[in-house]
Amino acid sequence: MLPPVQLIPGSISEILVAASETGQITTADRYGLLAAVCEESLPEEDARAINRLLRAIRKGKIKVVDRMF
Repeated sequence: MLPPVQLIPGSISEILVAASETGQITTADRYGLLAAVCEESLPEEDARAINRLLRAIRKGKIKVVDRMF
């Protein structure tokens, strides 16, 4: 059995800021978001930030790029 995923505090906000500055989300960012969504105790503020990011991706304001960093 795999150990539980531990998020780095502030990682969601860092992903959100980086995505808004660059207009891109990387593969590493996607894995970070996946880990956050799978966490049972995801704070409501982080969940709202993830939803905003997903809406921006859906609207084409942020592009998903296939690179790690």
